[in-house]
Amino acid sequence: MKKIMVIGAIDAGKTSLVMRIHGIDGIATKTQTLEYKNHTIDTPGEYMENPMMYKALMSTAMEAKFVLFVQDSTVNKTCFPPGFARAFPCKSIGIITKIDHPESDLENAKKLLERVKVKGPTFAVSSFTGECIQELKEFMNLTKQLDCQQS
Repeated sequence: MKKIMVIGAIDAGKTSLVMRIHGIDGIATKTQTLEYKNHTIDTPGEYMENPMMYKALMSTAMEAKFVLFVQDSTVNKTCFPPGFARAFPCKSIGIITKIDHPESDLENAKKLLERVKVKGPTFAVSSFTGECIQELKEFMNLTKQLDCQQS
């Protein structure tokens, strides 16, 4: 099975995204440590905000097929260093979250993610409404695998 790894800043919407991808209802809770669930690696935002943890992210990414770089569209800064996606051995995808929020600035979020140099496309999604989640799953070719896990 393909594994995905999700990285980004604190409160970027990583866990909510993971829950929506897997069709899990409920309220996201704070991720305290690396969490392995449903062929997904959910990472705490503190790992991205502390350069001492970059090595842990890079070594964990060895288990993943995709690394999702999550950028919150309601903030005007990024936690990712320029070119950071190129340090990962697997495919990287840009994810812009919270596009349904009134303070969302999609263009700024796109510019911030461009600096990261992801190797794949960028998807603008809403974990709240589900907008563009299906397209993301289809791109990663996960739809059938995830649906099978639910039964």
